Amino acid sequence: MAEETSGQEKTEKPTTRRLSEAKKKGDVAKSQEIPSAAVLLASLLTLFLTGPYMLNQCYRLLYHYLGGLHTTEITVDTMNSVTMESIQFMALLTGPLMIVIVIVAIFANVSQFGFIFTTEKITPKLSKIDPIKGFANLFSKQMLAQTVKSIAKILLIGFVAYNEVKKALPSIIPLMDQEPYPILAFMGKTAFWIFLKSAIVIALLAAADFVFQRWQFLEKMKMTKQEVKEEAKQTEGDPLVRGRIRSIQMEMARQRMMADVPTADVVITNPTRLAIALKYDTLSMSAPKLIAKGAGVIAHRIRELAEEHNIPIVEDKPLAWALFKSTKLGEIIPENLFQAVAEVLAYVYNLKRKSA
Repeated sequence: MAEETSGQEKTEKPTTRRLSEAKKKGDVAKSQEIPSAAVLLASLLTLFLTGPYMLNQCYRLLYHYLGGLHTTEITVDTMNSVTMESIQFMALLTGPLMIVIVIVAIFANVSQFGFIFTTEKITPKLSKIDPIKGFANLFSKQMLAQTVKSIAKILLIGFVAYNEVKKALPSIIPLMDQEPYPILAFMGKTAFWIFLKSAIVIALLAAADFVFQRWQFLEKMKMTKQEVKEEAKQTEGDPLVRGRIRSIQMEMARQRMMADVPTADVVITNPTRLAIALKYDTLSMSAPKLIAKGAGVIAHRIRELAEEHNIPIVEDKPLAWALFKSTKLGEIIPENLFQAVAEVLAYVYNLKRKSA
């Protein structure tokens, strides 16, 4: 489906946010055939499992009312009791089936799109009663698909029912001399096979319809490239703003790092491209800690601060590279570098003692 919005085709898949917003409004991919097929199949299964019980209840109902016609008197005084009695009989007869139908109908809908509570679809809108738009919808692809689907369903189910009734016709005439029980049994068996084959047909149609509805919904939800960019800005923020925030954060981190350089015990260089400032307090630290590091301009600034505050600068290329790659800012140096750093610190402390 090639739709255009602001001169752009909707070629991009819908994002998770767009699908979520559509779901909140009640727009989801759903097939009305799935609940129909599920209810019919569940009803058949229930009738199959509870058939003897329901047949017995029907027999009791007929026996009670037809057998008692000559003794039952319908008056104003007995009307209430007769009505309540009839309701009880019908509840016992249809109750299990009704409960199953309600549960399966709810589950068949929820399984397609989950639980949704929204008033969007029932909110009065003038666009919903627009005659021009309504007339256009009569010739839409969706309406055409619904028409084809309905005709196919009627033809297939009608064909199935016709075949089953045709098979049962020879057995109907002999039933005229039978008791009610075998008549009901025959009717139940015939209806069962009609419903079963119809349910299989509807289930196949429902599967095809769900695939079609899913495809149609995703086509409807497609987005233009500009819409994707705008949504990314709303969810993640403008890339320029994010970049500016990151640069400010990095600058603040550098300033805090540079403020720690004057407290260092030694600065190790390689000698021009890298500079690593280490600090070691025997009372509060288990090992020397890296308090500043940098390359290029930052390394040059670290060396300048070290010179300004009379911090020893030691050139050691392998150690500088090892510390720069393996140790993050504020971390204790790795155990495999203890020996090398200890030798540097011993050299620095020795210099300080000589200077003193």
